[in-house]
Amino acid sequence: MNTKMISLKLGFPVSPRTPKTKQPNYTSFVSGHKSTLQILYPLSMPYFNVTLNTRIGVVSGSESQTAEGYNTSEPLPDGLQRDQMPNHVAIIMDGNRRWAKQKGQMVALGYEAGARSLRWITELCCKWGIRVLTVFAFSRENWLRPKMEVDFLMTLFERALKEELDYCIREDIRISVIGDTSRMSESLVELITKAEKATANNSKLHFVMAVNYSGQYDVVQACRRISQKVKAGEIEPEDVDGEMVEQELYTSCVDFPSPDLLIRTSGELRISNFLLWQLAYTELFFTDAHWPDFGEAEFVEALCSFQQRQRRYGGS
Repeated sequence: MNTKMISLKLGFPVSPRTPKTKQPNYTSFVSGHKSTLQILYPLSMPYFNVTLNTRIGVVSGSESQTAEGYNTSEPLPDGLQRDQMPNHVAIIMDGNRRWAKQKGQMVALGYEAGARSLRWITELCCKWGIRVLTVFAFSRENWLRPKMEVDFLMTLFERALKEELDYCIREDIRISVIGDTSRMSESLVELITKAEKATANNSKLHFVMAVNYSGQYDVVQACRRISQKVKAGEIEPEDVDGEMVEQELYTSCVDFPSPDLLIRTSGELRISNFLLWQLAYTELFFTDAHWPDFGEAEFVEALCSFQQRQRRYGGS
């Protein structure tokens, strides 16, 4: 095996919560070989770039590997069993505003930090074999918040979707946005359509964002669609059953529409009008950690709790 020296410029998003003294390990895959980098960085630095000079092996012939995608054989963290991983994880990402206020920062910075946490959790889902990740990004009730905050959230959502689209295409992540799009800007609706179309055939992870979403309204709009079919003579009233309702819900786009595990951050013990139909037999996990503080350790804790439970689905 031949070796050569290369220079890699790496950019990593850093959560402002990380202590100044912590030295995180970041692993990059180059020609199938791992190179681990340890870095000290100041607490106030939200992003950083470093240049790493490293000697790597260049493999030829049948042994050649690529750097695209994650190493699917990567071991799970201690305590997790691969055959007991949930197919579908849903998250209520609560506590961005409280996190910012506790740190004396602007609310906008809390949402920015929350977006970085979401990117990290998405990457972990890809690595650990979770098939669907659904997040509650914006509820119908959130329109009641101050206009400046609402405008910022919509701008952040549009910007993040635009910036992360290439990443999702490259990493085989499918994007779906569920909810009422009638109050969204034309540019955002066009971007959502573009993202869903561009990633429609991706299969590693189905990333579902609930935007302007309400669990109650989801059921209402499904009933309306069914009633229209009854009125048109396409179906009879006695034909209506649970399966038909599920086919008309926003989550009908998902192969595993019912979450196995729901995580809610920031200490609140309620589901806040999220996926009401779909959560019938979902396991619930609540944590006091605010969403920007929810990282790998917290995710592992939630998954371990899930794997220790016996799911009965209403049976004995």
